[in-house]
Amino acid sequence: MKQKLLRSGENPIPKALLAAAERVMVFDAEIGIGLIGFGILFSFLAVILFFDRGLLALGNIFFLSGVGLLLGWRSMLQLFTKKANLKGSLPFLAGLFLIFVRWPILGIIIEIYGSIVLFSGFGPSITAFLYHIPVVGWLFGYPFKV
Repeated sequence: MKQKLLRSGENPIPKALLAAAERVMVFDAEIGIGLIGFGILFSFLAVILFFDRGLLALGNIFFLSGVGLLLGWRSMLQLFTKKANLKGSLPFLAGLFLIFVRWPILGIIIEIYGSIVLFSGFGPSITAFLYHIPVVGWLFGYPFKV
């Protein structure tokens, strides 16, 4: 059986397989964004409902699952374990632990601090994404006078 020799620069993976893998990655990212949204919504509802532990735990699980699907699990692990990000990831994980051991008020305060420090580098990407949402983008583009 003769094997076809590949020219330099030619990809050995069939184009249909690459297209299918790309669709799966886009689908994972869409699910990740949805899970992040549900995580934020559940956490907000938990704070409104006097720091309900169950909703806080669900919000955290949804949020972390969404970040894992959006960035990829290996990238998320690198985000939390990178030495430069330890200042944000340690308080975030400590707050998550405090929520699970029934100290929700202190846990959410520490977790909010950790998430602000940890995810502050994503600010420009988040604002660029928000500008493309129909109503939200219009509100961000509207000049506010103080």
